[in-house]
Amino acid sequence: MYQSFLSYSPILKFFSRDVDFLIVVFLCFFYYAPVQAYQEKEKPFIVILDAGHGGHDSGNRGSGYMEKEIALNIVLKTGKILKKSSGIKIIYTRKKDVFVELIQRANIANKADADLFISVHCDAFTSPKAFGAGTFVLGLHANDRNFKVAQKENAVIFLEDNYEQNYDGFDPNDPESVISLILMQETYLDQSISAASTIQESFKSNLKRKDRTVKQAGFVVLKYTYMPSVLVETGFLTNPREGAYLNSSKGQTSMANAISKAIINYKNKRAASVQDKVVFELLNETKLYENEFKYNVFFKVQIAAGKKSIKLKPYNFRGLKSLSSIKTGNTHRYFYQKTSSYVSAKDYLNEVKSKGYSSAFLVAFDGEKKITISEALGLLE
Repeated sequence: MYQSFLSYSPILKFFSRDVDFLIVVFLCFFYYAPVQAYQEKEKPFIVILDAGHGGHDSGNRGSGYMEKEIALNIVLKTGKILKKSSGIKIIYTRKKDVFVELIQRANIANKADADLFISVHCDAFTSPKAFGAGTFVLGLHANDRNFKVAQKENAVIFLEDNYEQNYDGFDPNDPESVISLILMQETYLDQSISAASTIQESFKSNLKRKDRTVKQAGFVVLKYTYMPSVLVETGFLTNPREGAYLNSSKGQTSMANAISKAIINYKNKRAASVQDKVVFELLNETKLYENEFKYNVFFKVQIAAGKKSIKLKPYNFRGLKSLSSIKTGNTHRYFYQKTSSYVSAKDYLNEVKSKGYSSAFLVAFDGEKKITISEALGLLE
């Protein structure tokens, strides 16, 4: 009997030694199975590829080349490459030489509930020596050069009917008008910069292009999109050598390859981030529902902005109550609700969108200081 027991002792020792390992395996399955189920149900990663200009809007014609044709060729090649990657859906704002209003380009992206908006252009400058590819996200221009790039792209609205109504009186030639542009995209700024940085790094590492870095400027086409958005200036047509490169099939294919690799890299990084977030929510769900203002961090829903001061009465805001406002310079920003729960904040956002405020978005604060959503979630961990 004793000898029989000893014969089984190695098995007992095995289970004793590896019981911790088995527990870890079980816990990983328990926590990550919901993540896998979440990913299986997740919609495809939708990318909007926007070829700048088109139709009677030729874009810039540096060195005799046509920006609208080059941008379209690069976009179509990019889409063809990306369609070979699983889990990515491509939507074009135009697939041929037609004029599409800037507001309509944004509407296409918003209607598709896209994950990323990429607008492709070619740059121009007074000096033929300027060269290199650059990326822009929506924001205040840091210098006159950035403003002029945005001014050139925004001038397209003058070719549109009823542009004053479509763009709330925005004037591409007025630097102060840019302030009103940036309000709607603030919630996506971090993700836009991440996407732009990935594209810029791809140009640098894959094509050895001059690194013109990620810049901010006030582009109308980015303002009305409700997702991370990047405007790509693939190079300078006013530089004869670079213009010839961008006008060639080889150059356009190379640019498309670099952009495609960057989009796939950004998608993968975002997927990893989403998985971490899902696990975090599974383990810490109760923290997101806490009502007390920990670290004085809270969320509000921005529903409107403008130069006009409006009384905070329900009849002025489609019946909504719990309103507040902040004045920054000459701009009044109007908010709905105040909560330290990110889950509740998203519910409030859906509520105001159902009321007709389709461009509403979340804003985070630490006391009176405005912070990013990601910073707020970090403080609430």
